[in-house]
Formats: sequence, structure tokens, C-alpha cells
Amino acid sequence: MADQPKLIALDLGERRIGLAVSGPVGMVLPAGHIVRTKLAQDVQQVIAAATERNATGIVVGIPHNPQRQTDAAAKLARGFIRALRKAIAEDLLAIYEMDEGFTSVEAEGLLRESGVQPSRDRASVDETAATLILQRYLASVSD
Repeated sequence: MADQPKLIALDLGERRIGLAVSGPVGMVLPAGHIVRTKLAQDVQQVIAAATERNATGIVVGIPHNPQRQTDAAAKLARGFIRALRKAIAEDLLAIYEMDEGFTSVEAEGLLRESGVQPSRDRASVDETAATLILQRYLASVSD
């Protein structure tokens, strides 16, 4: 499993982008967050984070509503992906999409269980949600 590509996952929020990275043997670790500013700067910060961590791909969480329809948040996420694709060479970083349904709610529950108050530490929610997105993606490609 040493040849598994190193990936970075994004939980795109309005104020922050939560980050997670894949480690050895399918391990997934939180990797901080990026405070959002302008789209072009956000894209550059994501590319820098991926490069800094030697990632070969970026997994972007796409929110779907419970009826599996695309809503405004999903359209914004796809717009972010388009901007990412324009900013990077396809052979440099692959971009993957993963349904992120309810990862923020699940992240809040996990944080509460560990004694963290999600309402006071929103960045931890974003990081944890990115971790869940990456875990889901890795599980989907290993099936």
C-alpha cells in the first residue's frame, strides 16, 4: 500500500476551508484550515497546502441535499473546482469530488464526544469534516 497516492481533502465553508491529508496505510489526519478571502487567493492557498504536503490529488467535498439534488452550496463548490482546474496543470494535481452529505453534523458529534464544544471551535469542525470526506473517498476507491 506504499504506492497509495497522498491526497488532501477540502471541506469548503463560507468562512474557512477545512483540510485533511492521507497518511500511510490509509490513515487520515486533520491538517488545519484556510481562512477564506477571495476565490483566487483561496485557490492559491489550497494549491500551496497541497504542494507543501506533497499531495498528488485534491478531494473536494460536494454538498448535496437529502434528495441528492444539487443546490446553491454544491454550485459554489463546483465553481471552486473549476477555479482550481484553471489554476493547476491536470498532470500536477488530480481533482476528485466526494459527496460530503452531513459531514459537518457528524464532525460536530465527534467533537462533542471528545469534549470539544463545536460552537466555540468552528475550525475544528471544518478540519474534522474534511477528515470524514477523505475517509469516505478512500473507502469508495478501495471497494
